[in-house]
Amino acid sequence: MTTITMRSFAAMAHPRLRRLVLGALGALALLLPAAQPAGALSRIKDIADFEGVRDNLLVGYGLVVGLNGTGDTLNNAIFTRESLIGMLERLGVNARDSALRTANVAAVMVTATLPPFARQGARIDVQVSALGNAKSLLGGTLLVTPMLGADGEVYAVAQGSVASGGFSARGQAASVTKGVPTSGRVSSGAIVEREVGFDLARLKTVNLMLRNPDFTTARRVADVIDSYLKTGAARPLDSSTVLLALPDGFKGDLVALLTDIEQLRVEPDQVARVVIDEANGVIVMGENVRISTVAVAQGNLTVKITETPQVSQPNPFAPAGAAATPIDPTTGQPTTAGTDGVQFSPNGGAQTVVVPRTNVQVDEQSDRRMAVLPAGVSLQELVNSLNALGVGPRDMISILQAIKTAGALQAEIELM
Repeated sequence: MTTITMRSFAAMAHPRLRRLVLGALGALALLLPAAQPAGALSRIKDIADFEGVRDNLLVGYGLVVGLNGTGDTLNNAIFTRESLIGMLERLGVNARDSALRTANVAAVMVTATLPPFARQGARIDVQVSALGNAKSLLGGTLLVTPMLGADGEVYAVAQGSVASGGFSARGQAASVTKGVPTSGRVSSGAIVEREVGFDLARLKTVNLMLRNPDFTTARRVADVIDSYLKTGAARPLDSSTVLLALPDGFKGDLVALLTDIEQLRVEPDQVARVVIDEANGVIVMGENVRISTVAVAQGNLTVKITETPQVSQPNPFAPAGAAATPIDPTTGQPTTAGTDGVQFSPNGGAQTVVVPRTNVQVDEQSDRRMAVLPAGVSLQELVNSLNALGVGPRDMISILQAIKTAGALQAEIELM
C-alpha cells in the first residue's frame, strides 16, 4: 500500500490541480466550527489575589540637597531649617547660632512600596515629593532617609540622585513649566533592611480574594479549580473569598499549585451598574444594563442675546455745531427718513458716538421628538436611541437619573 503525503502530492500534482485541491481544503477549513473565543475569559491571577501575598507601604521624611537655588526658603519652611540644623549637628557642625540663607535644600516626603517576599539587600524604587515651597527638585540628591512601615519599624533606607521628568524656567515677563518639577523618583534608591515575615510553604489552606466581589464569580472560580484538580479542594466562603485546601499531590509544593491555578481562565460576572462622573461628564454603563418600557423626551429652551454696539463717526471735515444727523438705531448709519424711532448725534453730528445694537434669538429645539424605549433594550440600543435625540453626555446623565427615578432603569447608578 502506497501512502501519499502532502509533500509528495505537491511534487507530483499538476500546478493547476494542486491549486484546486488547496483551495478546496481552505474552503473546508472555513466551514469547520471555530474554537470558542476566549476574549471574555480572564485568568484567575487577573481577578483575584492570594491572601498574604501583598505589598506593604513605606514612608519617610528626608532632605534633598544640591538644588540650583530652587529649594525651600528657610525663613518660611521652619521644618526644613530645623532638619538641616539637626543633620549638621549629627555630623559635628554647629550651625544653630548662624543665620542660614541657603536655597539649595528642600524637605521631601519619600514613599515606596515593599513587594511581597522582599529579602534583605534587595533594592526598590522610591518616590520623592517636595514638602515646602521648593520650585524644583531637578538635579538634587536625596540624603539617607529611613523608610517606616505601618508599625513604625524601619524596613528600608533610601538615598540617591533624584530624577525629575519636569522642569521650570522663568524670566521677567514669561515662564515655562513642564510636568511637575517638585516630584521625582530615585530608581532602585532604597535598600531593604527588614523582611516581612510570611512562611508560604507552611500554609495548609489558601484564600483567594476577588478584586470585584461577586457570588457568581466566586462560584465559577471554585468550579474551575475543582475541575482542574479533579477534587473538591475549593469552595466559596462569601462573595469575595474562595477557600482552597492543599491537595495531597501538592504537599510541600504550594508554589507549583498557585502557579497552575492562577493561569486558569474564568468568565467573571458583572453587576448591572451605571457609573456617572458629573464633574467631567463621563458615563460608563455595564453590558447587563437593561431598560423597561419608557418614553424619553429631551429639549432645552435657549435664549441668546448678542450685544454688538456700533460706532457712529461724523462725516469727514464736518464743522463743529453742524446740523444734527439722524442715526438709524438698527444699522447705525445716517438716514434721511423721518425722525420717528431714530437717534440724533449730539453736538451737531461732529462727534463719535456708540449706537447700541441688540439681537435676541430664541431656540426651542422643536426638532427634537419623544422617543419610546421598549422593554429589555440592550446597552447599544439605549445609546443609539439617546444619540438619535441629539443628547450630549451631560444631558444623558440627567436622563439616566430620571429613568432610574421612574423605576425603568434596571441597574445601579453610582456617582463618582
